[in-house]
Amino acid sequence: MTDNAQQQPSAPHTELPTQYAPADVEGPLYERWVERGYFEADAKSDKPAYTVVIPPPNVTGSLHLGHAFEHTLIDALTRRKRMQGFETLWQPGMDHAGIATQNVVERELGKEGKSRHDLGREAFVERVWQWKGESGGQISGQMRRLGDGVAWSRERFTMDEGLSQAVQTIFKRLYDDELIYRAERIINWCPRCLTAISDIEVEYQDDDGELVSMKYGEGDDTIVVATTRAETMLGDTAVAVHPDDERYKHLVGKEIRLPLTDRSIPVVADTHVDPEFGTGAVKVTPAHDPNDFEIGQRHNLPSLTVMDEHAVITAHGPFQGLDRLEARSAIVAALRAEGRIVAEKRPYVHSVGHCSRCKTTIEPRLSMQWWVKVGPLAKAAGDAVRDGRVKIHPQEMEKRYFDWVDNLHDWCISRQLWWGHRIPVWYGPNGEVVCVGPDDEAPTGEGWHQDTDVLDTWFSSGLWPFSTLGWPEQTESLAKFYPNSVLVTGYDILFFWVARMMMFGLYAMDGTPPFHTIALHGMVRDQFGKKMSKSFGNAVNPLDWMDKYGSDALRFTLARGANPGVDVPIGEDWVQGSRNFANKIWNATRFALMNGATVDGPLPEPSAMSATDRWILSRLNSVVAEVDALYEDFQFAKLSDALFHFAWDEVFDWYVELSKTTFQAGGQAAEVSRRVLGEVLDVTLKLLHPVVPFVTETLWTTLTGGESIVVADWPSDSGFRDTAAEREIESLQAVVTEVRRFRADQGLQPGQRVPARLELDGTPFAAHEAAIRQLLRLQPEGEAFSATATLPVAGATVALDLSGTIDVAAERKRLAKDLAAAQKERQQAEAKLGNEAFLAKAPDNVVDKIRGRLTKADEDITRIQAQLGRLPEA
Repeated sequence: MTDNAQQQPSAPHTELPTQYAPADVEGPLYERWVERGYFEADAKSDKPAYTVVIPPPNVTGSLHLGHAFEHTLIDALTRRKRMQGFETLWQPGMDHAGIATQNVVERELGKEGKSRHDLGREAFVERVWQWKGESGGQISGQMRRLGDGVAWSRERFTMDEGLSQAVQTIFKRLYDDELIYRAERIINWCPRCLTAISDIEVEYQDDDGELVSMKYGEGDDTIVVATTRAETMLGDTAVAVHPDDERYKHLVGKEIRLPLTDRSIPVVADTHVDPEFGTGAVKVTPAHDPNDFEIGQRHNLPSLTVMDEHAVITAHGPFQGLDRLEARSAIVAALRAEGRIVAEKRPYVHSVGHCSRCKTTIEPRLSMQWWVKVGPLAKAAGDAVRDGRVKIHPQEMEKRYFDWVDNLHDWCISRQLWWGHRIPVWYGPNGEVVCVGPDDEAPTGEGWHQDTDVLDTWFSSGLWPFSTLGWPEQTESLAKFYPNSVLVTGYDILFFWVARMMMFGLYAMDGTPPFHTIALHGMVRDQFGKKMSKSFGNAVNPLDWMDKYGSDALRFTLARGANPGVDVPIGEDWVQGSRNFANKIWNATRFALMNGATVDGPLPEPSAMSATDRWILSRLNSVVAEVDALYEDFQFAKLSDALFHFAWDEVFDWYVELSKTTFQAGGQAAEVSRRVLGEVLDVTLKLLHPVVPFVTETLWTTLTGGESIVVADWPSDSGFRDTAAEREIESLQAVVTEVRRFRADQGLQPGQRVPARLELDGTPFAAHEAAIRQLLRLQPEGEAFSATATLPVAGATVALDLSGTIDVAAERKRLAKDLAAAQKERQQAEAKLGNEAFLAKAPDNVVDKIRGRLTKADEDITRIQAQLGRLPEA
């Protein structure tokens, strides 16, 4: 804990409004933090550095729950480290999002009846920049709503001048090291966006298709193959079988007729073929299937492209000019007419890749593209985790990481777009190829032209941890803040963005990885665990919840669900519950201020404190230690839960309530408790601040008079523990809890006063009679006192006179009826569970439900019998 006498001025004890209104507080508070420069990072500082980069949101994007979740976790980490005295940099910025942004602007042009080709490349790119300036980046304002403590003066964009220089620099270095090359390979092609797309941009879903089995060859040289893409048979250049498949050994090496064409194709033997699947024979279309392409390479097969970039058939014959789906139906019909269809299965549900941007079915296509040779880069990325330079959290995610980087294929980095980093390669009139670095002059003269493709967005975002710090220049920021301390991101992009940052960081920064730790989180889902989607009708705009309940409520709900690497369910009622927690913090602090809670001066010596004071300080230090340990392990859910229960249950529901009798009595004990209450609130608000920054700032500055909780010192565990005081208060809590339960069982109202005799002698909490009576609404026993119920608990005896408060006969009758119902429920459940015929037929979930009913009935019987036992005879 901290010494408030040294670090804070005397608290002004300004009166707080009766209710907390987040909408009135959050906006002005955030602007004040920004104006005072609390979130900026000084590269010249001698403080230890703590760096986190924002996973750059798309410039086209707006804040969704996934962003809010991830940003809450990063903000909590960086706020805590800032309070701990680190020079903290949370690096903001946005991604230019090549395909998504180009699509947005093309749609805008479409409303004007124009296409990008009407403008030309240069004018179109200018139009995109104009859109970006006017409409892009609305997420920045939404991040402020959430309370993101980012260094706004350092905001970067993956297409700005500095990052463009970094892209050109690393491309040139990789090219010179022969790690970038140009080749014709199979890629994912979007016929709508007219570009290659990366694996991350392909979304797979189960579609209803058709599986057609068709007969190739004639007579004894007949072989049956099956496909879901019949139109690609026009580009078949072989049929493949497994070398050990006895059924087809007589055909290997022979040529058979390809239907609907005037060509013959060979039968080849290849171990890729699974002889147990289907007929054990597969058609080979090297230009339109990645696996077929590999078979074609091994057997020197020609690659025939039979579709153009719009997925229209180009092969000569009756199908030329048809769209791929039109051609599919026409080809099946033609094969059926020749008697070559052996079987047709419709619908045939199978996984089909779609462009994540426009939802068009992607087409595997042979295309000349630029590639990164990832072998040595991927090995370095794997080694950095294996040797402990980079830790993945949770550790069980390491296997998935290794499965990816150890089997990584070369990366297609070119995109057939106009918006993005243009590939810095020029071609000459005589076949010359020149790669140009940022300090090189591009070749000029007749016949020279630049490559028309741009780079994959992941290429530039892969440089994010160091390009944002000024690389390739050796800047002070790069020296201070690289490598990043931690990367917080979703497990869904572990393979794509994370792996690329690892490869590029190790390559560009002389073997220094881009971050020390990769902390992976799950995906936000609805309260039933279902993926959120507009099409499902369960998508939520986080701004709506922030407007309704406050940003702190949303943040606390998200953090409280954040177990490492696990998906996070969230529902509106949970956000409402977090709003109630913020109100509880507000009301408790308001009560404390009204009763003189203070941070002035040092804490009194323990000998001057009551057991209640020593108990709460002991618990406070334990919670400080627990929260620190959980932060270091990225256990946001557990630390949020620990703080919730400590603040609500122990501080507000117990210590504040127990302090009321002390304050009423006055004197020195009250002065001590006021100082202890001030200390407890000071530390508790600091512990809560990283997750709920707005309400804690308002309360802490009011309580302490300090400048801002953002730059206050993080609490430390002083080591003070008092196990005796903890046991004493735990016993007191047991008495109060048990009597409260009994009162509720008897139907007494919470405020209803009952005469009682307390026998506390010999208990460790004998001095707490006044507090116990106040908490339980127990009157002193009068002359006519008659103990109608006696409760022994924690060594004490509480005798209650219920004669004037309840109708004992009626209560016994009600409980007897409830007992009979519970006993009947138990008999029915036991009968079913004892029926062997029933157990043999009933589903497991039905049996489990009945077992649960039996357990519940047993618990009800025990509870009701105890209630009857406490009642006097009628």
